[in-house]
Amino acid sequence: MKNLMKKTIAALVCLMTVSTVAMADNDTPVTISQLPQTAQTTLKSYFKNKKVALSKMESGVFEKNYEVIFTTGEKIEFDRKGNWTEINCRNSAVPTQLVPKNITNHVKENYPGMKILEIEYDRKEYEVKLSNGIELTYNKKFQLIDIDD
Repeated sequence: MKNLMKKTIAALVCLMTVSTVAMADNDTPVTISQLPQTAQTTLKSYFKNKKVALSKMESGVFEKNYEVIFTTGEKIEFDRKGNWTEINCRNSAVPTQLVPKNITNHVKENYPGMKILEIEYDRKEYEVKLSNGIELTYNKKFQLIDIDD
């Protein structure tokens, strides 16, 4: 009886794992009008001259996010609410208005003439890549916590 119970539990765990993996990374093309309103506003305000090559919704088991890729290869990612989480402008600068002021000021003071090409935000920190290849990491209080060159 114990052996049958163990096998049943093991089978259920395997079934749950397979179904969870099958549901992860489900990418669906969407139109800009299907993005959350906050994301639409960001695109209209700061990327209005960029042509969209692809916009998609990425849904996983516990999260949903959006990605917009422009014909220039630049991209911006949004969380489920439409707040940006990553901006990659490759060769042009990330719009200054989207970068927290403390980070902009730190870069201007310590890396004059450098552009912020990429910025990524998660709940704990900001990662910034400069045009000279240096990557800076800031905590939530905008204190520099790492430099990678």
